[in-house]
Amino acid sequence: MIKKIYLFFLIVLLLVTCPLLIRYLLINQKISILNSIYFNFPLIITKNKTCPNYDELLNRTLDNSFSVSIINNKGTIISSYNDEVPRMPASNQKLFSSAYVLSKYKIYNNLKTSLLKENKNNYYLLGEGDPDLNYQHIIELISNVKENKIINLNIVEIDSKLYWPKGWTNTDKLYEYGSPITSLAIESNHNKYEDIYFLKNFIKNYLQNKFINSTININFLDSEKRFYLKDINEIYKIYSTPILSLLTLINSESHNFTAESLFKNASNTWNDNDYIILNNWLENKGLPVSNSYFADASGLSRKNKLTTKLVVLFLDKMRYSNDFKAYQSTLSIMGVRGTLAKRFVNSELSGKFFGKTGTLSNVFSLSGFLYKNDEPLIISIIQNSNNIDKEKAFKLLHDVYYMKSCK
Repeated sequence: MIKKIYLFFLIVLLLVTCPLLIRYLLINQKISILNSIYFNFPLIITKNKTCPNYDELLNRTLDNSFSVSIINNKGTIISSYNDEVPRMPASNQKLFSSAYVLSKYKIYNNLKTSLLKENKNNYYLLGEGDPDLNYQHIIELISNVKENKIINLNIVEIDSKLYWPKGWTNTDKLYEYGSPITSLAIESNHNKYEDIYFLKNFIKNYLQNKFINSTININFLDSEKRFYLKDINEIYKIYSTPILSLLTLINSESHNFTAESLFKNASNTWNDNDYIILNNWLENKGLPVSNSYFADASGLSRKNKLTTKLVVLFLDKMRYSNDFKAYQSTLSIMGVRGTLAKRFVNSELSGKFFGKTGTLSNVFSLSGFLYKNDEPLIISIIQNSNNIDKEKAFKLLHDVYYMKSCK
């Protein structure tokens, strides 16, 4: 009987102490394999803590157009303000989509643009949305076409109905930042006058000048049929810069085309504009996505909705990813690089905040890792309003940095 009692108390002790031990090991990131398991497991270990000084700051300086969440390096939410109100995140959306891409690629992988050949005179030009592809690259590819009485070259491209994600306005589409998302894009489609039909004419003129006695046929092949190309010989290819460089372009410079292109390749969704894959990826990590909506990968869509609580919990979980150092290296750096390069230059905050800005009409967001005494505070600030106040958001970041830490 006594042995049974001892056994019972031993089991209770293990049940009580093991979660505490696991939490301790995770907080201090002692075991890399445990960190990796936690990152991929559908579980969030966090808690809330009252920090009067932080709460007072938020309540005193913000109105209801703002949402803010702050979480410390122990995974504890130490302050929040409207943190479960769904808001448009603008380019803070890229924090999620770029992480998804990183989970599917190695940092040294590349996007590829290929020329394929079938029989003697049938060619296929196939791309993956390399944002730096230019006409010189196209010439390099099609210079491998051989002379023949009839030359058929098929440009493999998505349906024009899929050029823009849902929620991109007609006004957005007029500007470089709202360029159509196509798998064969010359310099990210930044020049609206040089579209896929311009590319078609460029290729035809080049081949006609080279093979003056040949009949040149340039056609489009729907990208949905690209599976027919599986066993066709690839005769030449061009690679993009490494994925890590492209991710830096996404997060540091906030490049919309690259965000969409990389996500479509990583998720194999060139032939649809459904971003449920991103939602499911986050949900499978235990993150609270029930009141969020993902309409694109870049944040340009006005249909996107998420909470600051989701942002900080996600960024905290990213710290346990094997790719975290690479991920953080792609972000803007306060006073140093990217969209934050001109903020707090030559101040103590310079180099202390790794994050992402987001700007749309009536939207501003600022989220990332604020290093105080070499330990990160994760903060997310989103304002949706007719009267956006970016300076208030940066002032809040400044005040949090200099405020006495919450113990």
